Amino acid sequence: MKQFFLIFIGGGTGSIARYLISKYLNSSSSGIPYGTFTANVLGSLLIGIILGLALKNNVISQNTVAFLATGFCGGFTTFSTFAYENHVLLKSGDFINFAIYAIGSFVIGFLFVFLGMFIAK
Repeated sequence: MKQFFLIFIGGGTGSIARYLISKYLNSSSSGIPYGTFTANVLGSLLIGIILGLALKNNVISQNTVAFLATGFCGGFTTFSTFAYENHVLLKSGDFINFAIYAIGSFVIGFLFVFLGMFIAK
């Protein structure tokens, strides 16, 4: 039951953080939703660090992993918003920004997970 509460609090905190980043960085005039991109990339780095530390001699407890990785990172990053924003870019015919955003998000997101794991070692 304790882990459910930790995940709940972490998820809410992560969602609020993502909302604030998106509120200040997303702009309909720029084409690319920089707020969602930033949250997803930072979340990828953070989960790489958290899980890398958790794997390294149990430096982080299971409760901390539940709060930070499952809760906070789960609430902070968002695949559904990413998918919707790509849909909007395609529907509007903005194929260049779609390609930059979609490919950039995947490539940089994966690289940042690996970077986070490297930092943790």
